Amino acid sequence: MSWQRMAAMLAVIFSVVAILPLFVGDIRFVMHILIMCLIWTVVASCWDVIMGFAGIFSFGQVAFFVIGAYASAILSVSLDIPPVYAMFLAAAITAGIGILIGLPCLRLAGPYVALLTFGIFMTLQPLLRGSIGLAIGSAGSRGLLTIPPIELFGFTFSSAELVPMFYFTLLLTIICSAVIVVVLKSYWGTAFLALKDSEEFAVSLGVSPIKYKLMVFALTSFLTGLIGGLYAHYVGVLSTRMVSLDILVMLMVMMVIGGIGQYPGVVLGAFITVTLNELLAPLGPYRLIAMGGMVVILVLLLPDGIMGVFRKLSFARLKTKKRSQ
Repeated sequence: MSWQRMAAMLAVIFSVVAILPLFVGDIRFVMHILIMCLIWTVVASCWDVIMGFAGIFSFGQVAFFVIGAYASAILSVSLDIPPVYAMFLAAAITAGIGILIGLPCLRLAGPYVALLTFGIFMTLQPLLRGSIGLAIGSAGSRGLLTIPPIELFGFTFSSAELVPMFYFTLLLTIICSAVIVVVLKSYWGTAFLALKDSEEFAVSLGVSPIKYKLMVFALTSFLTGLIGGLYAHYVGVLSTRMVSLDILVMLMVMMVIGGIGQYPGVVLGAFITVTLNELLAPLGPYRLIAMGGMVVILVLLLPDGIMGVFRKLSFARLKTKKRSQ
């Protein structure tokens, strides 16, 4: 898909979302869902970049999100750093950790990268709960409480006032999405796809696997850590329950619904999945089973996701138009 079509599709999606508070701004439950949709849009988009375009089967995106959230919260609570600065510092810290994780991944491929990053994801919760977590200020199993809200230009953005928080989140999501579009349609994006399709051929053309793989780890972890910091200051409370398989499954559903490597389909996937997740809340512990079953069904019925359906419909319409001529 050309960058013009990507930009046009994102513009339509975000324009529709931007006017929704005019109709549902006084319904806190709906506004909360919209904010969470925007937050998970960034996380899922970053995962789509690293997996769908760069071909790196990483399961570390949730870990980067949690690291960004905790880092921003610790910086603002323990060191009294203003939340806005704490968010960007947390994003830089997360990017550094992403590069460190990416280094051993350079020697691995396919399922081994997935196993390594999944192992990091699984060890994050006990680390935050244990003595290491207490040492860095995560408050252990008690979690972090009273995280200060974001204050900017005399305005306070928090869960107390959802409409201003929504538009602040929308602005940050648009910026992150614009960065992703620019990267995907630049030489970086071409290099990512070349390494995914044939690393040996890409190397023969002068594409450095080390350079671009570390770049994609740094970029996706930075953006994910940034939106994780925003999440921390939005909810005001963090606990190690963030590191759960529920979130990982939910991200998988977003990817499958949107179509892996079919950006910006994952943006639609995020909005659909978060809404479904909230609607399935009455199922309690069975919600995870329902979401997992949904992944299996969607993989079988829609292997290319929503974007695959759109592409088939567009091809069928074009074919019909040519026949009529």
